[in-house]
Amino acid sequence: MTTTDHAHDRDDHRDPTLYRTPADAVAAPPEKLAYVVGFDPTAQRADALFTVGTDPESPVYGRVISHAELPDPGNELHHFGWNACSSALAHAGHHHATRRYLIVPGLRSSRLHVFDTSPDPARPHLVKVIEPEELAAKAGYSRPHTLHCGPDGMFLSCLGGADGADGPGGVALLDHESFEVLRAWESDRGPQRLAYDVWWHLRQNIAVTSEWGSPSMVEDGLVPELLLGRQYGHSLHFWELDSGRHLQRVDLGDENQMVLELRPAHDPEATWGFANTVINVEDLSASVWLWNRKGEDFVVRKVITIPAEPAQTEDLPPALQPFGAVPPFITDIDLSVDDQWLYVSAWGTGELLQYDVSDPFRPRQTSSVRLGGVVGRQPFPAEPDIPLTGGAQMVELSRDGRRVYLTNSLYSAWDAQLYPAGIDPWMVKLDADPSHGGLSFDSRFFPHGPDFLGLRVHQTRLQGGDASSDSYCYRR
Repeated sequence: MTTTDHAHDRDDHRDPTLYRTPADAVAAPPEKLAYVVGFDPTAQRADALFTVGTDPESPVYGRVISHAELPDPGNELHHFGWNACSSALAHAGHHHATRRYLIVPGLRSSRLHVFDTSPDPARPHLVKVIEPEELAAKAGYSRPHTLHCGPDGMFLSCLGGADGADGPGGVALLDHESFEVLRAWESDRGPQRLAYDVWWHLRQNIAVTSEWGSPSMVEDGLVPELLLGRQYGHSLHFWELDSGRHLQRVDLGDENQMVLELRPAHDPEATWGFANTVINVEDLSASVWLWNRKGEDFVVRKVITIPAEPAQTEDLPPALQPFGAVPPFITDIDLSVDDQWLYVSAWGTGELLQYDVSDPFRPRQTSSVRLGGVVGRQPFPAEPDIPLTGGAQMVELSRDGRRVYLTNSLYSAWDAQLYPAGIDPWMVKLDADPSHGGLSFDSRFFPHGPDFLGLRVHQTRLQGGDASSDSYCYRR
């Protein structure tokens, strides 16, 4: 990168929430709003995008400020992302991009919903809907899952082939400004067939994808025969980012079922990152894995194992009674922007664990909290008389690493298997110590139940960006 490029990046007219370095992101003003998607598991009511106040000085702190409903039911809003983020600073022509629009896929409907956060960020409004036919015709995909803004456009990982077919799943490329579906990103997919997440090492021109399952494997719930048959995804794939050419597959072992979230280091010079697996079919544990580059190839090693917890049969849902234990079910992880802290959510037990990963090869647990859980139903400390349903699930971390936001629903069909009595929505905020570790509950922040109109809440995005929505172009 030349001196001229650096000078261009400092253009005073660019969006201040596009950060040149991780340190710039950490030092920027804290978020005042959080955006949270909610869905109706019965598909009878409209899903919605909620806005929650996160400014402690505001009278609406910890409260739902507004919601914007979708025009059609049955979308199952799940993951979503910004049209532009800090990666835009690496690419000519995108220096004046603005983090303005939220692209919200419907995981079941395959529709894409575009919300404008201008002129009032507290009240986003729907401005465009991209129908599933466009995604199918132009990219050959359906069941859009995760969206990241990146080089050449927005990268949208999709679980299914066109019209909900079982695959192969993959990544669609969308235009940053028009939101038009451009094409499939892959030019040579090699052995990759299953999809889930996509991320990258921007400076090294490397992309990474993970594996869950095809639509028929996930939409009606976890299929025991497929799980015990080791048929869900168990590999990481490494790609050439600019060309979409498959470079390498690394199998984590078919006992380690469902490789989900990808959290590459934010340091643009680093070539390591974390991924999680949901369950080991041999002992019901869950794990976190570290990838790193050695020469031209990537190697992957297990660095965290969380065991299953024994439980009385009568306390377990039918799906778990044959096992006499609660698997932790790691369903989300998040890495702080300074690459120092890793958060791991165990949705089955309701535990959120904090690890010091200043040495990523040797994570060290520093704290944990529990909320909900299949057996424990641990309450929010400020309201101890309300046993919580669901468990610590989607985790989002502020750019400065001081605030951790949690929600409690995974996916409607899977919710029904682990929490058959139902899931009442909740969202909490934890205060974290980014210097020494440690977590504490914020008693003022607990929107739940009617606050979300009874819709189940999933992913959270933070105003100005968060720990899982940006990749950075420069180290300093």
